[in-house]
Amino acid sequence: MARCLTALLMFVPGLAHAERVKDLASVQGVRSNPLIGYGLVVGLDGTGDQTTQAPFTTQSLKSMLAQLGITVPANVNPQLKNVAAVAISADLPAFAKPGQQIDVTVSSLGNAGSLRGGALLMTPLKGADGQVYAIAQGNVVVGGLGVSGKDGSRVSINVPSAGRIPNGAQVERVVANGFDSSPDLHFNLNTPDFTTAARMAQSINAALGTSMARAEDAVTVSVHAPADANQRVTFLSIVENVEVTPADAAAKVVINSRTGTVVIGSRVRVSPAAVSHGSLAVTISEKPQISQPGAFSEGQTVAVPRSQIEVTQEGAGHMFVFDTGVNLDDLVKAVNQVGAAPGDLVAILEALKEAGALRAELVVI
Repeated sequence: MARCLTALLMFVPGLAHAERVKDLASVQGVRSNPLIGYGLVVGLDGTGDQTTQAPFTTQSLKSMLAQLGITVPANVNPQLKNVAAVAISADLPAFAKPGQQIDVTVSSLGNAGSLRGGALLMTPLKGADGQVYAIAQGNVVVGGLGVSGKDGSRVSINVPSAGRIPNGAQVERVVANGFDSSPDLHFNLNTPDFTTAARMAQSINAALGTSMARAEDAVTVSVHAPADANQRVTFLSIVENVEVTPADAAAKVVINSRTGTVVIGSRVRVSPAAVSHGSLAVTISEKPQISQPGAFSEGQTVAVPRSQIEVTQEGAGHMFVFDTGVNLDDLVKAVNQVGAAPGDLVAILEALKEAGALRAELVVI
């Protein structure tokens, strides 16, 4: 039974273009890890936090000065203009080693107007387990610009309250991973598909030998790998360059309700159906009339509202018929011939789906 199934899968027609394993899947456990920290940016040109609205900035500054041996009296609240409390975020790449440098993003937490010209003081970056994995410090590079006047007017270009520090953090700790502990390497498909998983296992077995790879489900393909770390890296470099012909995507019609964008997959088919397209245009105009009282009547001049409503139907009488097995090109051409707008196209597709004539999944995002 297994041999018959394998033989059938080998004769399934696929796309002419093949893709590498590394483009279709990722190795399980080999991923980046998010880091986060809290710190202070100093040296701003009067664009820092207003301490009356961001008291945590003053608290943080007092705590930092206390660690440096400087005591600020409890009844003294410095009015800071050149300091901003910020959140620091970064992604720790897989296999990052101590001493390597990574980029960090600095974002204002208070009401600082701009971080331009500021410098981030030494800040520990922690992972989800609470351990410190990197230390960040350096000058903030801001791509935005904000200018304000004394009358309250303000001009802002991009976002001046956030910036980046290239190579601004130094890795201090290695993140453990299971890359060299498991006897098998697991590849997780970026897009789950049973056919693609089966074809990937077949391609790897054809390149490396039978029974080396097997598809566990629609997402995971496991490959037996050497135990030695050096051999495993070489082995993985060979596997990730094996070419696989992925399966055709499922028939879907994706509609973005906010922008009106409609994307129709190449596998979408339409059963025989007749569609009539028309649109109503409703125009409401207000033309108030002035009522003038007669002479010596002691009346008042008033405006009497008067509305005019006009309803016109555009595109009436447009009808087109879909034959059996209509594909994407025929569907688009038929809709374009009647001059349907994106909103009308959405209505036509939804009606076809309700009538059972649209052979595709309708996804509205």
